[in-house]
Amino acid sequence: MKNIKDYNLDSLKEELKNLGEKEFRAEQIFKWLYIDKVKSFDEMTNLSLDLRKILKENYDICNFKIVKKLESVDGTKKYLFELSDGNAIESVLMEYHFGKTICVSSQVGCKMGCKFCASTGIPFERNLTSGEIVEQIIAVEQDINTKISNVVFMGIGEPMDNYDNVLNAIGILNNPKGIGIGARHISISTSGIVPRIYDLADKNIQCTLSISLHSANNITRSSMMPVNNAYNIEELIKACKYYIEKTNKRISFEYALAKDNNDNLKAADELINLIKGMLCHVNLIPINKIENGKYTKSSLENIIKFRDYLNAHGIVATIRRELGSDINAACGQLRRKNLKETSI
Repeated sequence: MKNIKDYNLDSLKEELKNLGEKEFRAEQIFKWLYIDKVKSFDEMTNLSLDLRKILKENYDICNFKIVKKLESVDGTKKYLFELSDGNAIESVLMEYHFGKTICVSSQVGCKMGCKFCASTGIPFERNLTSGEIVEQIIAVEQDINTKISNVVFMGIGEPMDNYDNVLNAIGILNNPKGIGIGARHISISTSGIVPRIYDLADKNIQCTLSISLHSANNITRSSMMPVNNAYNIEELIKACKYYIEKTNKRISFEYALAKDNNDNLKAADELINLIKGMLCHVNLIPINKIENGKYTKSSLENIIKFRDYLNAHGIVATIRRELGSDINAACGQLRRKNLKETSI
């Protein structure tokens, strides 16, 4: 069966036209799916019985099952969802003063092999479809009965490795006749798939681009992130400058600080020399210790010293607030634990 949530409004209109229906039926279905958030076609009461029958026979609404839900003392909620094929993905809901932000997954597993990420070591299964990406937002909104204001593509998977589905999902999220989350409230994080950064720049969809940098030194970065062997720092920064020029949007560089690895002032100097003068911001992340991982969190003293050193040299840097540490909220941790439990 086709997932009805894989269609943006234009492609849904075309699909309905092929069924011999008027285009306005697509807008009705869109409203039922994303504003009323119905779980079955039978609830779409302004559609004819014949059309509802055709929809039931040929399409699936893609309702996720919550396998596990963890709630932190700070209000962070972590969800483990079961997909229709039995695979599982994670989403994390975070509370900020400006609203609720959801971190969504884009793939079942990840190919990137970053040494500090809990998704590493879990086999890559497949890309998520656009509808499966969108359903993460819908399922969480249904659970909390509140609207989500911001979406970040920083969960399991590399969004730029599932580029077409991610962009189509963003189009669905953007649509004011449906969920209506503006592009400026959506962030896409990439480990550095350079060709797709150029593609995204040319699209100019006004999302925020976050680059998982973590080192300004090719040797150190390659040891942390194998993707650097394919697209080195020089190529990555060139693509980032192109993105800024095309979109006039500030890039966020993610920098996870690992003890005795990339948290010293020499590493800070390398970072300053690399990005000085760019329209950018550095988001310093206290690294999460993962099972069998080789990196441990830098001391708070070092993190603050690193931030202050960057700021003193004209680089805007902030420290990401740690959320959900008591529920293993880093991407991949809950899925990893669930896979281990189900294999026993």
